[in-house]
Amino acid sequence: MTDMADFIIEQTGPEAQLRFTGRLTLSSLGALPDRLDALNGPVHEVNLSGVERMDTVGAWIIQRFVERTGAKIVGASEDAVRLISLVHATERDVRVRPEPAPAVVRVVSEIGEATLIAWQTLLGLIAFFGSVLIATWDLIRSPRRIRMNAVVHRFELVGVKALGIIGLMSFLIGIVIAQQGAVQLEQFGAEVLTVNLIGRITTRELGVLMTAIMVAGRSGSAFAAQIGTMKLTEEIDAMRTIGVSPIEALVLPRMLAAIIMMPLLGFYATLISIIGGGIFCWVSLEIPPITFVQRLQEVIPITDLWVGLLKAPVFGAIIAMTGCFQGMQVSGNAEEVGLKTTAAVVQAIFLVIVLDAFFAVFFTQIGWI
Repeated sequence: MTDMADFIIEQTGPEAQLRFTGRLTLSSLGALPDRLDALNGPVHEVNLSGVERMDTVGAWIIQRFVERTGAKIVGASEDAVRLISLVHATERDVRVRPEPAPAVVRVVSEIGEATLIAWQTLLGLIAFFGSVLIATWDLIRSPRRIRMNAVVHRFELVGVKALGIIGLMSFLIGIVIAQQGAVQLEQFGAEVLTVNLIGRITTRELGVLMTAIMVAGRSGSAFAAQIGTMKLTEEIDAMRTIGVSPIEALVLPRMLAAIIMMPLLGFYATLISIIGGGIFCWVSLEIPPITFVQRLQEVIPITDLWVGLLKAPVFGAIIAMTGCFQGMQVSGNAEEVGLKTTAAVVQAIFLVIVLDAFFAVFFTQIGWI
């Protein structure tokens, strides 16, 4: 074929010129690239005056040859010069796998990203809490809008169905506290003080705290999954379209149920923990149940009970609000439901522990110790 790409070498003294002919296109190159790679002698000029047509592949071959030999391009048309310039401008090494960043850079980047996410989540929670307060005020002004059926239905999820697992957990925790406390106190001959340990730590701290953690794992995750699924299927958007507030219809019933049920569950967990510790003391330490109960009445101040009961509704509100907030953040695909459910549980437990530490310092400062 006469239009196949070819070249001839014109020797002028010690310098050589390559004169290309034909079409420098992909379909017309043939063995031209291999022949150019086989050239070893010095080349001064590349003459493109005899080229009929050139595409990007031909321009790239010329550009690569010029870079390797240092030759000068002459006789090229304006289109050819522009095409070769574009190929030269866009030519760069491409890495299939980019080099990993240094360890320090990765650590700092991850810390910064986590800090930014935490800050954005905090701002979102504060804004969501403001929306809840506004909706609560609207319901206070119009009590008929309170959805009592929804609240009662959440009682079953938050409270009734949680009695079994919370009771078992509390019973075992009471036994563990009694056993570990007795082992340590036995070194000082003060096994009888195990009753004090069981009574005060379960009434003041562990009864409500462990209940809150369990409710966060059960109910908080359920709230996030339920609302997240509704958000994904656009049910919440449909509610807004027909004039129903998602905060009033979905969030407030769950928060009311958690706020009301948490003190009851906390008291129940405390009672079961004391029973578990009392059974251990009866079997292992030979402290009769009557003596155990009398000792509890002597060592547990009423303030310990109030401390636990006052913390419980705050924990319930935080758990429900965090679960609902994360559910409202779901968008995109079904994977988001799982991610936001996990985030709801982690954030609820974190906030509960932070608030518990705050309450511990606060009640100590006001003399409730």
